[in-house]
Amino acid sequence: MDWMAWTWPTAIFFMVIASLLIVFTILAIKFPETPRVGVLRIETTRGDRLFITLLGSAFINLAWLGLVGADTQPWALAVCLAYAAAVFRWV
Repeated sequence: MDWMAWTWPTAIFFMVIASLLIVFTILAIKFPETPRVGVLRIETTRGDRLFITLLGSAFINLAWLGLVGADTQPWALAVCLAYAAAVFRWV
């Protein structure tokens, strides 16, 4: 990792994203689904909801850093997990 000047948290972040993509690909192959319409009134699949969750989580973390600071950043993870649960349930 030294050749890219990565830190372990950065590497773990990208490993988690890659793992999510692999898991969702396997789920799509094994359990195909039909798109559903949620509160946004658009058709979404699991992959769409994952993308919405990742994008929203990025904004939640950026807002948390700007408004609260980095000292309590792990609490932003709890907010992101609640947000992800809501997206996968209702969107």
